[in-house]
Amino acid sequence: MTAENWALAASVFLVGLAAGFLGGLCTILRPMQAAMSGREFRGFMETFLRYAGNGLGQAYNLAWSGGTTIAAIVALVLLWDDPGSASFVLTAIGLAVVIVGILVVSNVWKTPQYNVILGWDPEAMPPGWEAGRQRYFTINWLQLVATWAAFALFLSALVVNG
Repeated sequence: MTAENWALAASVFLVGLAAGFLGGLCTILRPMQAAMSGREFRGFMETFLRYAGNGLGQAYNLAWSGGTTIAAIVALVLLWDDPGSASFVLTAIGLAVVIVGILVVSNVWKTPQYNVILGWDPEAMPPGWEAGRQRYFTINWLQLVATWAAFALFLSALVVNG
């Protein structure tokens, strides 16, 4: 197996971790959260984010997002000798999807939305809090689509590269 195939396989594996996790969040956890009262939702998010943003949760998030980005960059460098190849193009598109759909969305919309949610007083939820919750759900669906698209692109690049 070539070095570029190893880098592509790492990209597939790491973004696959995210695709599976976000799939579970969107299809299992989000419907459960949608049924919660405002107080319950706010409390759940505080606990969820405490684990997701620290310790092993933080390491997991950094590993798959940073690892996917780095592995895709390494694959592009290794494929640089043929920038018109299907593997190079698919990997470049996949990396762009990761950068925009994961990294930018997380930093520009998702993290600020977490801060909005954590700013809510659970005993006196603000008017329109449901719209804020829906915005959070929409961001997760967007990232689910992005991770699955990147997964398909990296997997296709790996298959084409042989």
